[in-house]
Amino acid sequence: MSEKDVPVRTERHGRVLLITLHRPHARNAVNPALAASLESAVDDLEHDEDLWAGVLTGEGPVFCAGADLNTVAGGNFPELLTHRGGFAGFVRRERSKPIVAALDGDALAGGMELAIACDLIIAAEGVRLGIPETARSLLAIGGGLANLPRLIGEKAALELALTAAPWPAERLATLGLISRTVPAGTARDAALDLATEICGNAPLAVRGARRAILAGRDHTEDERWALAERELAALEGTQDYHEGSRSFVAKRAPRWTGR
Repeated sequence: MSEKDVPVRTERHGRVLLITLHRPHARNAVNPALAASLESAVDDLEHDEDLWAGVLTGEGPVFCAGADLNTVAGGNFPELLTHRGGFAGFVRRERSKPIVAALDGDALAGGMELAIACDLIIAAEGVRLGIPETARSLLAIGGGLANLPRLIGEKAALELALTAAPWPAERLATLGLISRTVPAGTARDAALDLATEICGNAPLAVRGARRAILAGRDHTEDERWALAERELAALEGTQDYHEGSRSFVAKRAPRWTGR
């Protein structure tokens, strides 16, 4: 496979791994090779102790148009799933490090599902997101139907699913799905800045906060309190836990090690 045919490219930016879907000729639609490559890229992020966060973006004018319909029409949709990651090797992938989606182009169908599987979303003004599967007698089983009701509310999720019409990022930002909208062409840089800002904090604490919030989705308030307290207790034996207070007392910038 030549470099131009590699479906997912990665690039290090300090402690951030930039992951780029690279099938612009196909609107970054997910085929089997892209699913396998995206899962591999997340493995690289997870296993490299020097990397603390990721950014997921797409090459060209579209973030991702979803499943490659040539694969779907051929009856080979299961080839777009991996055992660990589900659709695109990503939407159900267990991971510990935060990933920011950078949408400089539309995220439709499985593309929206990739975006909402990230921890945070930065979108360029005018970008559209939607789950238009019902217009093709399909269903958004990569997380759209499962996760959108929790993220934006049942009624909004129903409208998106039943009308198949995409919504502008600005509307979804008002519902809390998108962290912020930025001028066209700047989402990738804004997402890299956000991921770098996250990496300025203690990495074990960031992961603990992420786990507490995500694990607490379906728990009672008392259970969420307990989750947060357990995560703090786990931090107390780490080097970074002590570095936080020592650096504050010494009035210097902390030196995080992830240990």
